[in-house]
Amino acid sequence: MTTYLLVLEMKKLLGSLDRLLEKATEHAAAKKYDVNVLLTARLAPDMFPLIRQIQATCDQAKYAVSRTTGKETPSHPDTEQTIPELRARIATVIAYLAEFSEDDFVGLTERRVTTPRWEGKSMSASDYLVEHAQPNFFFHLAMSYAILRANGVEIGKRDYLGALSFS
Repeated sequence: MTTYLLVLEMKKLLGSLDRLLEKATEHAAAKKYDVNVLLTARLAPDMFPLIRQIQATCDQAKYAVSRTTGKETPSHPDTEQTIPELRARIATVIAYLAEFSEDDFVGLTERRVTTPRWEGKSMSASDYLVEHAQPNFFFHLAMSYAILRANGVEIGKRDYLGALSFS
C-alpha cells in the first residue's frame, strides 16, 4: 500500500505542476509577455531550464511506476516547445499513472531495476523507488516551482502542495 500511495501523490503533484503552469500563463498575460520565455529560465547556469525540469518530473513519475512494476514505459521524445505542449505531457503522464492499482506493486521487493546509465548495476525495485525515483521526482518538481517563483510568478507553498485531503 505504501508504494501505491506514493504513486497517488505523484499523480496529485503533477496536477499541481499543471496548475503552476496555468498560473504562469495568467501571470505572463497580466504582465504582457510571452509565457514561453519562461521555458529557458534556470536557477543556475549548470542546471536544466524549466522545460527540461518539467520533462524530467514527468519522466521520473512514469519511470517510478513502470520500472517498479515491470510494465512498458510510455515514450515521450522531449519535443515540447510551449507551455500548452508541456501541460499536455503532464496530462498524459497523469492518465498513465491512473492506470495502475495497488495490485501492480505486489512483489516489489523481489523485482530488480536497472537503467542503461548504471552500466550493469541494479537494485531492488523498492530501493530504486525510495533512493532514486522518488528523490528525483521531488527534485525536478521543486526546481520547476523555484524557477517559476524566481521569475515572479505569484505562487506559494500551497500551490506546490495542491489540495490536501481534509475531512
